[in-house]
Amino acid sequence: MIGTRLDDVDEPRLIPSDRGWWFIGNQTWTLLKPEHVGADGELRPDVDGFLRSEGAYRERTAKSFSLTVLTSTACNLGCGYCFQNTGQDPRGGHRPPRINLRRLNTGTIDRIVDFTAERMAQAGLDRLYLLLFGGEPLLNPRGCLELLGRCAPLGLGVGAMTTNGVLLTRRRAVQLHGAGLRDVQITFDGSRADHDGTRVTHTGGATFDAILANVAAATAATGLRWNFRVNVSHHNIDRIGELFGQLDGRTDPDRCTFTFAWVGDSGIGYRNDLTRAQQVEDRFVEWAVEGLERGYRFVRPSMRTTCQICSVPGGRHGAVVNADGTLFSSWQSAGKPGMEVGHIDHGYLDPGSVPDRWVTCGYDYEQADTEVMAGFQDRVDGRILDYLHTTGRL
Repeated sequence: MIGTRLDDVDEPRLIPSDRGWWFIGNQTWTLLKPEHVGADGELRPDVDGFLRSEGAYRERTAKSFSLTVLTSTACNLGCGYCFQNTGQDPRGGHRPPRINLRRLNTGTIDRIVDFTAERMAQAGLDRLYLLLFGGEPLLNPRGCLELLGRCAPLGLGVGAMTTNGVLLTRRRAVQLHGAGLRDVQITFDGSRADHDGTRVTHTGGATFDAILANVAAATAATGLRWNFRVNVSHHNIDRIGELFGQLDGRTDPDRCTFTFAWVGDSGIGYRNDLTRAQQVEDRFVEWAVEGLERGYRFVRPSMRTTCQICSVPGGRHGAVVNADGTLFSSWQSAGKPGMEVGHIDHGYLDPGSVPDRWVTCGYDYEQADTEVMAGFQDRVDGRILDYLHTTGRL
């Protein structure tokens, strides 16, 4: 398989911990002594040279083309904070106005496959990572299945899906897994009580138990792997720990990964009032440790990475395609009028002609000062690495 160098090189991280300093490189976690780092917070030259000689600074290369496709821009839920909402429900219910309705069909799939094959050839890549996205992708299950099948000859290595899980029945899970789907991300807004107050149907109905039942049935019937993203806000932080017990017996922990995510002020009319205090840092570490002790997987702290789709203008190593074939620079801008960066039928616009449209992932996801957030994440990751090292899991 050919690898092509990314224009943006991921940056190693050097973070303090109770045991010294952790150097996080490319698949490298090295515990350094306090004296290995100078008073300026920089590595000593001899330590830096040693790490380089050991390959800790390996250049990241694109080994596959990363394709995200919105199979449907509609959604069966009415979450008030969704970044695809264009306003709040004027009637005060759970039907907020959204981005324009689009649905993937066979003709567009044919053109997406042709477009992707051409881009992969230009990049010298023979493997494909496909993410089925929405809206809710399972509002168009036929489109999901057809796209997976059509992408197989392109060298489909991983088929993934981001779904709310409400429509992922056992039957659909079996069909999708058979067509090449391997990884599924589902978001929980905390434990049952908090989730059911946020992730609701258009009539305000709860969704937690339906999602859990679908995950349990799909786990029993397929080899799907799961990433449970848990949104953290002032609404749910006090009860997130209950989520583990509610999942017990419904999943295979060895096939499940937890990701805890700080919710930014992403939606119209939504605000997360959680403050970055020591107590919050403690909670993030506690959840990671409890998940690991229960046998769940946890993504190890990594380098500061760049998205291979949005970080290189022009879509050299990936693409985000709306259901009508329109190209966007990131999953968050997809489907939003005025953010188009091209079309599969005629390729990308010159990035220099649309500089305000070529945005990166999370561009409209308001957070506090980036340095403050980076410091918070460094402290959490340092403590998690200390735990992994102490327990022999690193």
